[in-house]
Amino acid sequence: MTKEKAPSDAPAERASSGFNLNEFNSTTILTEKQRLEDEENFNPFEHRVVAKPFSTGGALAHLLKSSLGTGILAMPMAFKNAGLLFGGIGTVVVGILCTYCVHILVKTSHEVCRKTREPSLGFAETVGKVFEVGPQPLQKYSNAARIFVDYALMTTYYSAACVYIVFIATSFAKVINFELDLTWDVRIYIALVALPVWVMGQIRELKYLVPFSATANLFIVITFGVTLYYMFNVELTFHDKPLFSSFGQLPLFFSTVIFAMEGIGVVMPVENSMSKPQHFLGCPGVLNTAMITVIVLYAVMGFFGYVRFGDIVEGSITLNLPQEDAIAQTAQVLIALAILFTFGLQFYVPMDILWRKIENRIPKEKHNISQILIRTGIILICCAVAAAVPNLEPFISLVGALFFSTLGLLVPAIVETVFRWPHDLGPLKFIFFKNVIVGLFALFALVAGSVVSIGEIIEIYRHTEEEH
Repeated sequence: MTKEKAPSDAPAERASSGFNLNEFNSTTILTEKQRLEDEENFNPFEHRVVAKPFSTGGALAHLLKSSLGTGILAMPMAFKNAGLLFGGIGTVVVGILCTYCVHILVKTSHEVCRKTREPSLGFAETVGKVFEVGPQPLQKYSNAARIFVDYALMTTYYSAACVYIVFIATSFAKVINFELDLTWDVRIYIALVALPVWVMGQIRELKYLVPFSATANLFIVITFGVTLYYMFNVELTFHDKPLFSSFGQLPLFFSTVIFAMEGIGVVMPVENSMSKPQHFLGCPGVLNTAMITVIVLYAVMGFFGYVRFGDIVEGSITLNLPQEDAIAQTAQVLIALAILFTFGLQFYVPMDILWRKIENRIPKEKHNISQILIRTGIILICCAVAAAVPNLEPFISLVGALFFSTLGLLVPAIVETVFRWPHDLGPLKFIFFKNVIVGLFALFALVAGSVVSIGEIIEIYRHTEEEH
């Protein structure tokens, strides 16, 4: 009797206990489903509060300016290190690659914002959050990843600021030395431009830099037009220019192009400060519009600049323009002013990172004087570094190889891979293998470009010592 009763009572006992494994699993599934729906429905753009947003046009001006700096004028030198055919193809490929890496960084940032219900994230914050919500073994490295990107960004843009100072000083030296029949070393001009550079470095609001960016873009367009005139005012000869240079020179080519095109540190501050951030990605979108413009201008300037001046082309093609012509001198002055006006935008990114790290340690009433003193000290250090390495060509290649290849190519590839690991990597883990290829190319540019650039710097110093 007992054995017959037990089976019939078991369901009733389970029902009365209030615990059902199937119901528990269903509740878990519903909770997970609700969480995913909440993430999908959360629109970070609607929750952003930007004190001083700027328009889509302002964002486009900033993005163009971050890529259209000294780099466009160094493109003929890049083509010298690649050859006409390889230079043209390589410029387009690197341009597409840089654009794609910016795209996946911004897209991943948006997805992380939805997942963590954050209105916006900066570059380093995005990297940190990706590791934080990523695979369990990598979560403990989230803070280290964020700190690495912060310090890498600061180092990158302070180094680029040094290049800008060398460029400004070299351009002014070319004109003034010729007009006044002087033989002043470029280091004297680095000391002279320290004051206007200091003034630009004291601007603290991104919105206030928009007029300077727009003016700089205008000066660059004028210089671009003048340079095109001198490029095409004589018959061009193509037969003596190689289609491919040599494998030993390719690292210099890739490093220069990456330096020229990369503006990765400006991307997140610009996108986060837009009044309509949904216009940043997409087609045409701010990013695509800016980068298509950049790629076309770079390819044209690099190709025809090298055809016109050949192996004597300098680190900036404006330095090859005839010094006896007033129009050429005007172009050299305008491009120097354009880069000077760009210095504030270049300096904004690392100072914003540094100030966020230290402002809580400084009494509020001393914030203003602290900002002035810190910015002054860093600008003086940048001028000292520029004076130590006043040669434009290898300096550009070295900064591009060391820093922009890491932040602009390697980090976005790692970020997307970590965020999508292991179940969202596409068919046959396509995203993983694609990012491995991007990462390997970034490492090639980093190692090979650095070695060749340092070798060039050593050779220049050795040649200088022999002359003296």
